[in-house]
Amino acid sequence: MSQGSWIDQFPGNFMWSNATLVCKGMAPYGAVAIGEIDRICERLAARGMGDPDAWWQEWCSMAEKNEKLADAAAFDGRDFTAGEHYLRAGNYYYTGERFVPPGERKLGIYKKALRCYQEGLKRRHKNIEFVEVPYEGMTLPAYFMKAQNTTGRATTVVLFDGMDNCKEMSVLFAGLEFARRGINTLAIDGPGQGEALRLRKIYARHDYEVPGKAAYEFVAKRADVDPKKVIIMGYSFGGYYAPRIAAFERRYAACVCLGALHWDLHAWQSRINEQLKADPKKSAQSNFQFQWILGLNDSDAALERAKQFSLAGVADKITCPVLVMHGANDRVVPVEAAHKLYAALTTPRKTLKVFTPEEGGAEHCQVDNRPLGISTIADWISANI
Repeated sequence: MSQGSWIDQFPGNFMWSNATLVCKGMAPYGAVAIGEIDRICERLAARGMGDPDAWWQEWCSMAEKNEKLADAAAFDGRDFTAGEHYLRAGNYYYTGERFVPPGERKLGIYKKALRCYQEGLKRRHKNIEFVEVPYEGMTLPAYFMKAQNTTGRATTVVLFDGMDNCKEMSVLFAGLEFARRGINTLAIDGPGQGEALRLRKIYARHDYEVPGKAAYEFVAKRADVDPKKVIIMGYSFGGYYAPRIAAFERRYAACVCLGALHWDLHAWQSRINEQLKADPKKSAQSNFQFQWILGLNDSDAALERAKQFSLAGVADKITCPVLVMHGANDRVVPVEAAHKLYAALTTPRKTLKVFTPEEGGAEHCQVDNRPLGISTIADWISANI
């Protein structure tokens, strides 16, 4: 397997290339080292996709190296150095876990990722609180990153993940920039996401206004949050969740879709299933991913459930300002999905931003240039809220 460009690391293997790019996208936030990722990719290229253990072994090997360095630094009291290595270990473990089917190995890798992420966050980012959001007799795990240089009540973003991502990533790639601009962030693992899925068995649901309401009520009670300036935001699969929440939980002041989702999720999942059978290298999604987040073991049952995940008859109920962002070269969710969502919105306060290859940010959820995408969102929030 030859190596390609920075964006398409493994030519002909979009599954590996896209996952690698997601990890590389954390570089601006001091959470990975590009040189280490290059070494991982060199070893993966030598082993090839035919080795079923190559992916998780190579990413976890680099993660373990950083974890050991972090533990040693922590023991010596060198907390900032320890935090840096912990964050890198967390991202590498989480990347390695991505294609491991549900089971003990996957869970074991995730637990290592979570430990390292949290040890890193505690040392590197003192303005993050580890919080629990009450939800249907349980709680959803989240991080609250406080706005900087701000007193009193501040604008706040409630941020839900995508299908493959986690709050540990979003609190950094979005929360850090928002905090600099005087905006709080609640980065939360909702049903079917991150820690809520893996450790608490809280599965995805189509009526995401339920966790969306729980998140709003949690932040609105805080003395440092302006309850009239709370924005709902989601990325990737969250491009469905955020507008669904905005449609039915009207207390949110605005909605941000960092990437739209397919308008017809059932058709999309059907195509993915066929693609996985024909050539799994061309898919960004594992064959187990969608049914796993739903808590199902049957792909046919998951396909049937996918029919519920639609914004038809929902998008036109949104009354607050909406920002839809997408990449012109998005190969996970084609840009047509963003145009369909924008057209379905009836609120007069709507904005569509499509990033081109020339300006950057043209890949899925601007993962090729995350700072550009997040700065655009922050500017929009400042102008519209």
